[in-house]
Amino acid sequence: MAQLIVPDPTLHSSWLEGTAEFQGAHLDGAGAEGWSLDDLRDPAVFGRFVDILIKDALPETVRKPGYVPCTYLWIADGGTFLGSLAIRHGLNDYLLNEGGHIGYSVRPSARRRGHAAKALADALPLARALRIARVLLTCDEDNAGSRATIEKNGGQYEDTRNGKRRYWIDTE
Repeated sequence: MAQLIVPDPTLHSSWLEGTAEFQGAHLDGAGAEGWSLDDLRDPAVFGRFVDILIKDALPETVRKPGYVPCTYLWIADGGTFLGSLAIRHGLNDYLLNEGGHIGYSVRPSARRRGHAAKALADALPLARALRIARVLLTCDEDNAGSRATIEKNGGQYEDTRNGKRRYWIDTE
């Protein structure tokens, strides 16, 4: 059964396989911006990547200007990487209008099996523990799968901004 886990370097091969399925498309919630897939094939570089993902949850971690602390998690079933999920601890202007508190992606070969819906449901108590009383989620206007995932988890539609549907879920 799939579950949220802390990023783990032992899933290196599976992570590479899953990430390759996106064929260069953006992976929501992965934290891989600025990392070359070629570089991440090196186990030492991948280990540093995982370490940085884990440390990003700490408020004192130095991060790029405009970035907020973030808890990165992976959706995994045993030793198989299925996707990524990020809980952003706060909202800046971009996140308020387009990105939201939680972003996620499921590798194409594992879609339409309920993994995103379960991961989001499992992430909501974690967001509550981070003192996020209302979680903002967004999806592209034409992303019916993500829209259904958010609505299945109680998302209440507020509006659309810049092609992004915005939903709120109370965590308390």
